[in-house]
Amino acid sequence: MKEFTKEVYLKWYEDMLFWRKFEDKLAALYIQQKVRGFLHLYNGQEAVLAGALHAMDLSKDKMITAYRNHVQPIGMGVDPRRVMAELLGKATGTSKGLGGSMHIFSKEHGFFGGHGIVGAQIPVGAGMAFADKYLETGGVTLTYFGDGAARQGSLHEAFNMAMNWKLPVVFICENNGYAMGTSVERTANHTDIWKLGLGYEMPCGPVDGMNPIAVAEAMHEAMERARRGEGPTFLEMKTYRYRGHSMSDAQHYRTKEEVEEYKKIDPITQVLDVIMENKWATEEEIEAIDKRVKALVEECEKFAEESPYPDLSVMYDVVYDQKDYPFIPHKL
Repeated sequence: MKEFTKEVYLKWYEDMLFWRKFEDKLAALYIQQKVRGFLHLYNGQEAVLAGALHAMDLSKDKMITAYRNHVQPIGMGVDPRRVMAELLGKATGTSKGLGGSMHIFSKEHGFFGGHGIVGAQIPVGAGMAFADKYLETGGVTLTYFGDGAARQGSLHEAFNMAMNWKLPVVFICENNGYAMGTSVERTANHTDIWKLGLGYEMPCGPVDGMNPIAVAEAMHEAMERARRGEGPTFLEMKTYRYRGHSMSDAQHYRTKEEVEEYKKIDPITQVLDVIMENKWATEEEIEAIDKRVKALVEECEKFAEESPYPDLSVMYDVVYDQKDYPFIPHKL
């Protein structure tokens, strides 16, 4: 496994801080009605992504998730300016402005969405892993879903087939405690979601999703198992989101005091504490990182704001394709 060096910690700090500030900017743009539709933010859950990226081989591994999906493609190499443009519905976006917040996608960088149907990505992720096994690519698919989606029947179908065929997939439940707005305690008679894997004799367990080290170690073990042809693993990342399910969530189901309590174990703060304790950066160097992050967020906003909206004809190009259909000329 790759070591946890000074460089890794500094990259984690800068990456996670950028992801946090990027989405803070999206929240502000949403209030200005420049981001339309729903907006689901990842604030507080950044360690799950940072740790996973440390364990991944981005040349062949893939990722698929639900609609809390803005920063994952950025972590995998997608230009953040294009992600913000997509959220503003602009032609320079990752899907020419037609996907929006819940459907970020980049085949080039191995990120396959962004799915708005709860739990729909779980069997799709297993199918992607089947392709990797069939084609012998050596890649592993990370299939993410929330604690709410863990109640979908398609999860059980996917788990069963993945174990039966020993597919190279890691199933990851990002348990942030509340699904849309209902606590785990109210949706089932058990609170340890990872135990769902036991019914299929699938290796499974809980992980501290607020600590990138714990995430990276668990992900490395699961991905190496998959590469050896030994099949899937199910990990429950115990994490927390600071914002509501979406920007329209009034959050009546929890107290502000509870949120503040979780902020005491903020993944960004944890990483920064290690950096400062080991004297891996001075206060001036940390300040320089903060300034770089702020400047990049501003650059993303400027790019998105100044980009044009897609031409109306593009809508027809992407929803209808028939070679002998003479009425609509296709440009894509």
